[in-house]
Amino acid sequence: MAAAAEKSRGELQKELLCAICLDYFDDPVILKCGHNFCRVCILMHWEENGGDDVGYQCPECRMVFSKMSFTKNYLVKNLVDKLSDFDCLKTCKPPVQPKAAKMEGRCERHHEELKLYCHTDNKPICVVCRESRTHRHHDVAPLPEVIEDMKSELRMRLIKLNWQKPMCSRVKAMDEQAKSDAKLKKQALKEKIEEDVGALVQFLLDEKDALLESLEAEEVATVTVIDENLKWVASEEAAVDKAIAEIQTQLSDSARFESISKIYASPFQMSSSIQATSCTPDWSEFTGPFQLIMWKKMMHVLHTMPQNLTLDLDTAHPSLAISDFDTKVEEGRTRSQEPDMPQRFTRFFGVLATAQYSSGQHYWEVDVRDKGVWYLGVTTEYSNRKGFVNLSPSAGYWSLCLQDRLYANEEDARIPVADYWNSPRVGVFLDYGRGRVSFYDAVTMKRVYTFTAYFDEPVSPFFSPGKNDPGSRLQICHYY
Repeated sequence: MAAAAEKSRGELQKELLCAICLDYFDDPVILKCGHNFCRVCILMHWEENGGDDVGYQCPECRMVFSKMSFTKNYLVKNLVDKLSDFDCLKTCKPPVQPKAAKMEGRCERHHEELKLYCHTDNKPICVVCRESRTHRHHDVAPLPEVIEDMKSELRMRLIKLNWQKPMCSRVKAMDEQAKSDAKLKKQALKEKIEEDVGALVQFLLDEKDALLESLEAEEVATVTVIDENLKWVASEEAAVDKAIAEIQTQLSDSARFESISKIYASPFQMSSSIQATSCTPDWSEFTGPFQLIMWKKMMHVLHTMPQNLTLDLDTAHPSLAISDFDTKVEEGRTRSQEPDMPQRFTRFFGVLATAQYSSGQHYWEVDVRDKGVWYLGVTTEYSNRKGFVNLSPSAGYWSLCLQDRLYANEEDARIPVADYWNSPRVGVFLDYGRGRVSFYDAVTMKRVYTFTAYFDEPVSPFFSPGKNDPGSRLQICHYY
């Protein structure tokens, strides 16, 4: 009988032990999974091992909760309190008895100590108030218990705040770093813009100065010839004036024979070569299309200029027709008998350019005038071209397509880019080193879409005029 009682007492002790501190429950709480712990124990455990990103786990059954959540277990608390006087339930450490809560002042109405708390009215009350008609049916509890509950809630808030404080520091540090990175990136881009645009501005200023100097030199050369002629004509005019004056003097009545005969005997010669300068300046060099001339010259100073691509016939689908010096592609009326080659498209109506890129920046433009369906972009050297072609980045294709609207062929989905497309040309910009493929409206140079990728093999431009759309074509633009 004694052995059975000892066994029952041991089992009772185990049921009242917290699995974390291995002591008897102190302010026990129960989780949704049904396991009990001391409130402080489970809060400390969650603070060290949980978080909003990984959840909060029960130490016994490992069930995960999305937030700190538990309920006070009054049954276990009352059981521990009532049996705490027995030796068999002596705790390993004596429980700390809460000090009696002191409320300054007394009940204004009954002049009794405020020992109770009315949850309904959220205010302390006295014993007489509890029995009064005002609070008779309200939710009332002893003030020390309410204070302990409030302290427990404040402890939990403190734990959460202590957990949140380093998170704020981490977020602050990340945002400060992002702010610094943004400033550095902006400064780097600013310097690049100033360098690139400054180079173009300097080129145009140098060209303007050279043109003005040539214009000035042409004017100086012409004016010099005219000035020389004017100087000679002026000397001739002076000689004529002198001769006229001398003759007029001798024609007067007072003139003597000797002076008249002397003038008469002197040689008389009139210059017949007096005429205006026939040297006209050559202004033809300065009346041409300056902007076009500057643009053509500017191509040689640009880091990235439109490239004159040609199509690779060995990659073209047999139903595509290539023409205009391998720059135009359209759906043919008959299927060619070209032999199948590893790089040739067999189902998708596509064709590659002969150019292949493994570094640098490259730009080209495609004429899509009056074209209702097209596909444009770049693809890797070893991408699939047999049978069904998946136009996704993971398959080695980065492209836009026009069907009912403009789409970007992203991973396993088409992303609408624009509801309406009416530009006659599309520009494609490849920055191999930075892993970017950008598409532009080549008339306004407005960016339409950008893919971000990592290239580990050479890539080539690809083109497709679509299927079942005979008569319409794509053509690569050449500018020089």
